[in-house]
Amino acid sequence: MTELAAYSACWEAGSVMDGILRRVAQTTKRRNPGRPRADEVTGETREEILDAAAVLFIKQGLGGTTTRHIAERAGIRQATMYHYFAAKADILLELLERTVRPSLEAGRRIWQWMLDGGDPAAALYALALSDVNMLRTAPHNIAALYILPEVRADEHYTQFRALRDELQSMYGDLGAQVTPLPGINEELAGALVMQLVESVIPLRQDGDVGPEAARIIAKGCLRVLGLDPAAIAAAVAAAPSEESLTGRV
Repeated sequence: MTELAAYSACWEAGSVMDGILRRVAQTTKRRNPGRPRADEVTGETREEILDAAAVLFIKQGLGGTTTRHIAERAGIRQATMYHYFAAKADILLELLERTVRPSLEAGRRIWQWMLDGGDPAAALYALALSDVNMLRTAPHNIAALYILPEVRADEHYTQFRALRDELQSMYGDLGAQVTPLPGINEELAGALVMQLVESVIPLRQDGDVGPEAARIIAKGCLRVLGLDPAAIAAAVAAAPSEESLTGRV
C-alpha cells in the first residue's frame, strides 16, 4: 500500500468512528433525564429513601433537608426519588403514619379481644405496652418530629393527625371504662394516656429505652387513671400477648 493509500484508509476509518461516536451522542441526548435507571428501581429503593430521609429529618430538620440531600444519602438520582414520592412532604407523611398504623392495628385486635370477654384494664395495658414498644424501637425515633409546626398544622399531614386522634380515642374509651376517678371523661383519659405513652419519644433522645422501661410506662398509664397496685397487677397478668392476638381484626 502506498503512503497516500494508507493515509486515505486511516482517514476513512476515522470518519466511520466519528460517525459512530456522533450517533451514540445523539442517542444519549434523546434519553428522558427524568426516567429512573432500571438498576435504581428495585423493591428496596423506596425503603432506602425513607431510611435516608428519616436520618436527615432528625439530624437537620425538615427545613434543612432537601430532596437532593435525601437522594444523595440514599445513593440514587434525584429523578429516581420522584418516581416514588412526589415531594419531601410525602416522605415525611409516610414516616409519620408508620409510627401510628402498627399501634392502631394492634388496638383493633386488642379491642376485639376485649369484646370477646377480655378485661378493659388488661386491654388498655396491652395497647399501651404495644404502642410504647413500637415507638421505642422504630428506626431513628422519627416520632420526635410530631412537634414540628408543619406536622401540627399543615393540611398535608391531616391524615396522620386523624390516625393519631383515632388511637387517642381508643385510649380514651378504654380509660373511661377503667378509671375509678370522678371527672375523667374519655377525652381527658385519652390525653393522659397518650401523653404518658409518648414520653418514650424524648426518653429515646437521651439513650435507648429497654423493655422494662416500656412495661413501667404501660403500668403508669393505669396508675394515672387511678387504678391501685392490686388492680394494675391483675391487669398485667390478664393482658393478652401479641402472639395470642394474631389473626384478630
